[in-house]
Amino acid sequence: MAIQLKSARVERWPVAGEFVISRGASDHVDVVVAEVEEDGVVGRGEGTPIYYQGEDAAGCRDALLRVMPHLAGLDAGAARAAVQELMGPGAARNAIDCALWDLEARQRGEPLWQLAGCEAPAPRVTAFTVSLGGPGTMAARTEEAVMAGYRLLKIKLAGDAEDRARVAAVRGAAPGARLIVDANGSWGAFDLLAEAEALADLGVEMIEQPVPVGTDVLLDGIYAPLPFIADESCHVAADVPRIGAFYDGVNIKLDKAGGLTEALKLADAADAAGLSIMVGCMLSTSLAIAPAFLLAQRARWVDLDGPALLARDRGEGFRKW
Repeated sequence: MAIQLKSARVERWPVAGEFVISRGASDHVDVVVAEVEEDGVVGRGEGTPIYYQGEDAAGCRDALLRVMPHLAGLDAGAARAAVQELMGPGAARNAIDCALWDLEARQRGEPLWQLAGCEAPAPRVTAFTVSLGGPGTMAARTEEAVMAGYRLLKIKLAGDAEDRARVAAVRGAAPGARLIVDANGSWGAFDLLAEAEALADLGVEMIEQPVPVGTDVLLDGIYAPLPFIADESCHVAADVPRIGAFYDGVNIKLDKAGGLTEALKLADAADAAGLSIMVGCMLSTSLAIAPAFLLAQRARWVDLDGPALLARDRGEGFRKW
C-alpha cells in the first residue's frame, strides 16, 4: 500500500495574551498539520507559515495537497527525499518532511532521534520570550516568567531609543536570569558596537538578527563583545557561505529550513563554518517542537518556547521540569 495523505488541515491556536515583536502583534497562530499513512501507520508533522516570506496556512495546506500525488508508490524515506526536490523551504515542506520522518520511525519501531542520527534527547533549558512593550510592561512580564520558573529569557527589541531601557528593566526584574535579545532586524540605523557594549554591561549573552535581511554587511568589521546570531538572514545550508563572514552563529528553525532533513544539513554546515548553533521556533504546538528538540541537543542556545506562549497546547505536549 502506498503512502497516502490522511489529512492536511489548518488549525488555529490562541496565544496567551498577545505576542508582540518589532514587526507586529499576534493573538493567535494558524498552523498547517500533515498526516500521512501507510498500512495503518500514521505520521504527523506541523508547520507555522513564515509570514515575512509571504506564507499563509491555507497556501501551505494547498501545497501539501499538490505534492502528495507525486509521492505515490514511494516509501517514507524516498518520499522524504522527493519533497526536498519538489518543494521549497517553508512551513509546508516542514510539515510533510516531519510527518514522513515520524512515519518511518513508527514503521521501523525505533526512536526518531536514532533514525535521524541524532543524540539521545536529554532535557534542555529553553529561552522564554519577553514580548515587546514599554520597559515597565516588559518588567512585569519578566516577573511572571521568573515566577513560572524560566531562567533564560529572550528579550524582543524594537530598534528605538527605549531598547536599552527595556533590557535594563528585564535585568532589574530578573537579576539572576540569563538574557539574550532579538532585534528582529530593527537595528539597521544603530551604532551596533555601542549597542552591543551597552547590552554586554547588562549581562546579555548574544544578539539575534540585529540588522535587516540583505544588510548583513553592516556587521562587517564590528568586533562586538557579544556574538551576533543570524535568524531571518539564514534559512538553509546554502545560506551559510553568504552570511558566515558577518555572524557568529545561526538560529535554525525547522519552518525556515523546510523540515528536519534540511535543518540537519544546516547544522552540519554551521559546524563546518565554525558558527554556533541556536535552535528556535515559530509560535507552534508541541507537535512542531518534538523534531526540533532532537536538533536542540546540538545547540548552544535553545529557544523552543512556542507552546509556552500559547493559551493551551496539545494534550501530548512537552513536560516542564
